[in-house]
Amino acid sequence: MCIILAIATPVFLRIENLLNVGRQVSLLGIMAVGMTFVLISGEVDLSIGSTYALSGLCTGMLIVAGWDLIPSIAFGIVVGAGVGLVNGVLSTYGRLPSFITTLGMLSVARGVALLITNGQPVTVDQRFGARPEVLEPFFFIGQGRVLNVIPMQLVFFVLIALLGAFLLSYTVFGFRIYAVGGSVKAARVSGIRVLNTKITAFVLMGALAGLSGILGMAFLPSGQAGRTGLGLELDVIAATIVGGAALSGGEGTMVGTVLGVLIIGVLRNGLVLLGISPFWQTTIIGIVIILAVGIDKWSRRR
Repeated sequence: MCIILAIATPVFLRIENLLNVGRQVSLLGIMAVGMTFVLISGEVDLSIGSTYALSGLCTGMLIVAGWDLIPSIAFGIVVGAGVGLVNGVLSTYGRLPSFITTLGMLSVARGVALLITNGQPVTVDQRFGARPEVLEPFFFIGQGRVLNVIPMQLVFFVLIALLGAFLLSYTVFGFRIYAVGGSVKAARVSGIRVLNTKITAFVLMGALAGLSGILGMAFLPSGQAGRTGLGLELDVIAATIVGGAALSGGEGTMVGTVLGVLIIGVLRNGLVLLGISPFWQTTIIGIVIILAVGIDKWSRRR
C-alpha cells in the first residue's frame, strides 16, 4: 500500500508527511493499546469516545479554573480510569455483557460531559482564566515537537506502546490476560482471579482513553461535549482487529495493534493526498477493514 501511495503521490514519502501521519494516529494508537488488553481478555469497550471527551473536557475546565497542570491532568486520567472501573465492575460482578455495559456508559459519560459544560464549548485560553505558566507546558504536550522534529503525541504513543508490549509479553498480568481470554474455566482452575484481571484491563483502557482526550485537548485547545470523540471507539476497535486481535478473546499482540493503527493512518492520509472525497474515504476504509479481517480469518482456518 505504501509503494502504491508513493508512486501515486510523491508527497507521501516526505519526512514531514510521515511525521504528520505519526501524529495523526497517535491518539488512536494510545487508545488501541488499551483496547488490545480488553479484547484479548474477551471483552470490548464501546465507551472510549465519550471517555475521551469527558476526560479532556474535565482537564480543560480545571486549567481554565486556575488549577496547576499536573493535578488537572491527573484528575482527567482518574476520570477515565473511573469510567473503566465502572465498566469492569458491571461487566464482571454485575454479569452484564460488556457490549451492553459499555454501550450504556457511552451515553452516560457523554451525558455527564454535557451536564458539566452545560453543552457549551470549553476553550483553554488565558482569556478565560488559564494561567500562562500552565498553558505553555500544556500546549507543548499536545502541539510541541522533540528537537523541533518529532511530535510529542507520537512520543507518547511510542512509549505507551512499548510499555504495553512489555506488560503483555513479559509480566504475570499479560499471561493472565491471555489465559482469561483463551478460556475462563481453565484460568479459574489455574487460580487466576478472572474478574479482577478483566476489571484491570477496563481500568487501563479508561485511563488511556482519558490520557488521549487530554492530549487531544492540548493539541486543539477547544472541545464540545456533543462532538468531541464521536465515533472514536469504532476506529480504535477496527485498528486493533486489523492488527490481529479477535473479538472472541485470547488473541492479539501489541506489534499487530501498532501495525493496524498505522494501516488505518496511512490509508486515511493517502486518500486525502489523492484528493478522494471524505464520503468515499469512509466507505473505502470500511471495505479495507472488512477485507483485512476476512483475509486474516481465512488464513488462520487454513
